[in-house]
Amino acid sequence: MERRNFLRGAVLTGSVAAFGGSLWRGASHAAPAQPGAGPYGALQSADANGIRLPRGFTSRVIARSGRRVPGTSYTWHNAPDGGACYADGGGWIYVSNSEITPGGGASAVRFDSSGNITGAHRILSGTRQNCAGGKTPWNTWLSCEEVDRGYVFETDPWGVKPAVRRDPMGRFKHEAAAADPVRKVIYLTEDVSDGCLYRFRPTTWGDLSSGTLEVMTGGSGTSGSIGWARVPDPSAASTATRHQVSAAKHFNGGEGCHYADGTCWFTTKGDGRVWRLDAASDTIELVYDDSLVSGTAPLTGVDNVTAASSGDLFVAEDGGNMEICVITPDDVVAPFLRIGGQSSSEITGPAFSPDGSRLYFSSQRGTSGSSSGGITYEVRGPFRS
Repeated sequence: MERRNFLRGAVLTGSVAAFGGSLWRGASHAAPAQPGAGPYGALQSADANGIRLPRGFTSRVIARSGRRVPGTSYTWHNAPDGGACYADGGGWIYVSNSEITPGGGASAVRFDSSGNITGAHRILSGTRQNCAGGKTPWNTWLSCEEVDRGYVFETDPWGVKPAVRRDPMGRFKHEAAAADPVRKVIYLTEDVSDGCLYRFRPTTWGDLSSGTLEVMTGGSGTSGSIGWARVPDPSAASTATRHQVSAAKHFNGGEGCHYADGTCWFTTKGDGRVWRLDAASDTIELVYDDSLVSGTAPLTGVDNVTAASSGDLFVAEDGGNMEICVITPDDVVAPFLRIGGQSSSEITGPAFSPDGSRLYFSSQRGTSGSSSGGITYEVRGPFRS
């Protein structure tokens, strides 16, 4: 397969080498970004919240761990992690996990049509180390436990229906989930150094109470055709799920996972990579590798990932220099925002409001470097559509 430099932009001191073709098949290739700038332009000076943003964007704090969410009596959870947004009448809800043990769980903040906070509530309690997860097409939140033999819990963002543990989705060190409504499967990442990529095929789409857990096989090196094999014992009673199928493909620390338009994007933090799974053709390719950057990589510590309606990927950093970076359909990779003074934290839970005008995310440990110092933010501005 052809190897070429295709993640462009003068934000790099050199070029990024990767395997395969364009990030987005059939994408038109625009001119490289101007020096020091990505598609949104250069980052400006830090605002009052210590965040550097492109011109025209603003930030606000919507919640802090251990404090009441503004305008409510609800105390926000520690170590905010994976998140997602849900339409709620004219407003919306932002859901956020809590990556602590014991306690864990997840909470939600409600907004009206103008973005004012109208309430906050708990949607999951009594679980462990709830890291990332994923949104389902039927508007539930899959909250995943990042512990050995952890579970997936299906929760109600409105907090009306009780959360349900979904044992058939497997017991392993879960990270993120992404639903593919075309093939009617849910992809699952595993955060260990020899983890796997799984997919869960429900018996009935929209009902996760039963189904088949499968693990990816094949995919020579960083690209190629892949297959799927049934995991014999999803409960991992005697053997870890990742070791039950000899042909399983292993990844170094699976993290964020996002599905859009026939593609499942996922990240592996152990080796600083972003991957593309073409769900229609069952092929995989490496689209970003920070070790192949000549000079200083613009994106390191790859973690949670989401996408805007424009097709831009937004990848959060765990550590690094506390940035959310954008990878565009025309192969530019550059910082979108940077949080200062929080080097002992990580950025988590990026998710767009339903209208695409606001981006929510958290600094898991804030300025204190402690799980009790988490800060959840909103950024508003002219996102590309």
